[in-house]
Amino acid sequence: MKNYKKKIYHKLINNKVSYSSKTIDRYKKNNDKKVINTVSVKIPQLEKLKKHINSIKNCDLKNNATNMVFADGNPNSSLMIIGEGPGANEDKEGKPFVGRAGKLLDKMLDAIKLNRKNVYISNVVNFRPPMNRRPTDEEIIRYLPFLKKHIEIINPKILLLLGSTALNALVGNEVVISKARGKWINKKIGNIELEVIASFHPAFLMRQPDQKKHAWEDLKMIRKKMSDLKIKLNG
Repeated sequence: MKNYKKKIYHKLINNKVSYSSKTIDRYKKNNDKKVINTVSVKIPQLEKLKKHINSIKNCDLKNNATNMVFADGNPNSSLMIIGEGPGANEDKEGKPFVGRAGKLLDKMLDAIKLNRKNVYISNVVNFRPPMNRRPTDEEIIRYLPFLKKHIEIINPKILLLLGSTALNALVGNEVVISKARGKWINKKIGNIELEVIASFHPAFLMRQPDQKKHAWEDLKMIRKKMSDLKIKLNG
């Protein structure tokens, strides 16, 4: 019987590294090594960005928050999702979209056969605005360079903006979510170009459930774009 060497696969999920071992199939063509190498490059960059954000001085958002909320999901994903800012549950757990709106987001992703293992999620600001208010223009401007750097590191092919705050921060204040949603925008952010689409924030959909039909159309557009771009899911 041949002796097989064990190969270790690294996978970053929810900012935790897990390990599994499999026997090597030397005749199987796969991209596992490439995926591992890509993630291993991103991890130190993400950690550096995280420390940079956490070192912010004289920030009321940071001073009133319990935890920094950086990101969740797969850093090697081709789909990155940007929300507004952390709420009470997110502030407590240190992860985005874990409250009621997060549960709805999970259902929305599941409807197009996605989950947190194959998407990457963050917010416009990384600390909870008091009383869950909208971040001020000054706060958005302050955190925007970090957000753009975050997007550059992940380098997704598709960027989904949930709600008007994310839309206005990255596309501009001249557009409103009701008219901008469901339309593809080719956008350059930093050194990368990607396809951007906006949709309603899950928190808004909980207040206005009749708008879910429009969000469903947006989700179907995302799934079709993934097919057109031949995006393969990781995770």
